Amino acid sequence: MCTNYRQGFLLSLGQKYKDVEPTLKIKEVDGLELVKKFSEQMESMLRRKVEAVERLVEAAEDADLNHEYNSSLEFDYYNSLLINEKDENDNYVELGDEFILEPNEHFNNLLVNTTYSDIQLPTNVYNKDPDILNGVYMSEALNPVFVDNFERDPTLTWQYFGSSTGFFRLYPGIKWLPDENGVISFDCRNRGWYIQAATSPKDIVIIVDVSGSMKGLRMTIAKHTIVTILDTLGENDFVNIIAYNDYVHFIEPCFKGILVQADRDNREHFKQLVDELQAKGVGTVNKALTESFKILREVRGSLLMLTQGMCMLALPFVSDVAQS
Repeated sequence: MCTNYRQGFLLSLGQKYKDVEPTLKIKEVDGLELVKKFSEQMESMLRRKVEAVERLVEAAEDADLNHEYNSSLEFDYYNSLLINEKDENDNYVELGDEFILEPNEHFNNLLVNTTYSDIQLPTNVYNKDPDILNGVYMSEALNPVFVDNFERDPTLTWQYFGSSTGFFRLYPGIKWLPDENGVISFDCRNRGWYIQAATSPKDIVIIVDVSGSMKGLRMTIAKHTIVTILDTLGENDFVNIIAYNDYVHFIEPCFKGILVQADRDNREHFKQLVDELQAKGVGTVNKALTESFKILREVRGSLLMLTQGMCMLALPFVSDVAQS
């Protein structure tokens, strides 16, 4: 039966080919010219994206420069959680005025407002805090730039501005929905793109005391601290972890004497190894410090030689307070 189906399919395909054969043409293609054309189109597309970001950066810097902080500022803005919400008297709630939303094919048919942005805030950030109000008021200057960028380059999708105070301005504006518990956990400051933009690349050697004095709660706290540090790192950062008691050892022997990229796989691997650490022996920190400084000294030298760029060198030290 399978053979008959295959034969029938081939006959049908052959008939369709005969039907269109008179209209088919063979055209010689210059592969080098084709690649060159694609390259130019790619370059043009990326240039438009870069120019859009540059316009936003310039507008944000000018707005911040010209804004004078006002601790008693009163300002209503479109809160993405509250827009179009009404109270029991059928009046729009505070920060929830009418905000027109329409389906847009370019944004996967989501309901959006392509003429204005709105503001998202995590649940743990007060939406009328003076720092929030001043930041939102200042960043209103980005609205016309968002719209202009989209008109210049309709292939653009989401444009946004993340603030150190916790608000997230998003264009086009959307209705933000909380989770099943009514909580908005999204915080732009925890996103990889924000962390990488807000901090310099980091080279870090974490030193952890695993001597007998670290048993119990102290070891639990030390492990939690290291995991928290690892969670702040991104793919532009490099890291290693040294444990010490009677002797010094890299918790991953394969990474001895080097720093490795803090990508997700390496971070998760380090977390697993940290969880397996056990406290025993006597702490001798001098050799651990010597080994750590040796790594950072070599890294700093290579950075200066290869890039002459900016990089943050760090040496987190995790031990109990009884240690010197």
